Amino acid sequence: MTIIGIAGSLRKNSFNAGLLRAAAEVVSADTRLEILSIRDVPLYDGDVEETTGVPASVQQIKDRVASADGLLLVSPEYNNSIPGVFKNAIDWMSRPAMDIGRVFVGRPVALIGATPGMGGTLLAQAAWLPVFRTLQMRPWFGGRLSVSNARQSFDAQGNLTDEKVRGRLKTFVSGFEVFIRGKQE
Repeated sequence: MTIIGIAGSLRKNSFNAGLLRAAAEVVSADTRLEILSIRDVPLYDGDVEETTGVPASVQQIKDRVASADGLLLVSPEYNNSIPGVFKNAIDWMSRPAMDIGRVFVGRPVALIGATPGMGGTLLAQAAWLPVFRTLQMRPWFGGRLSVSNARQSFDAQGNLTDEKVRGRLKTFVSGFEVFIRGKQE
């Protein structure tokens, strides 16, 4: 089974990129978590789409997501909501609209995140729900993982160092794998 993982931060030592790397380490032996980057996704511009089509960097991500069994989004929380750069990437991935079915409809999706603040990423996670609904994705609600006070759980390079969080992450990822396989949990 293949899960595509995307972190919604561009920062080099991002807590969310570190959380995604840690998720790739805890998947089961028969699952591969492939990490993709949104770094090369330009700002959405309808004129660009009309004249030159979907950029190659976006098309590559779309094709990988379309061929995967599930999608794991690792979202920071900026100003109590979705980071603009992450939403922009998803917006591009939904273009042209006729590709939504191939890329998103029915796709199992899970959402986790980390933040240096005390509130975790719960507001950002809630803000993603209308996007999932609009794209007709199949979100997994069997678990929740939001890491607060991330500076205490990650080192200066963004690597997860907190074993309690790693244990919670392993439980979360395991539950998502079961969900993808079509078993209810």
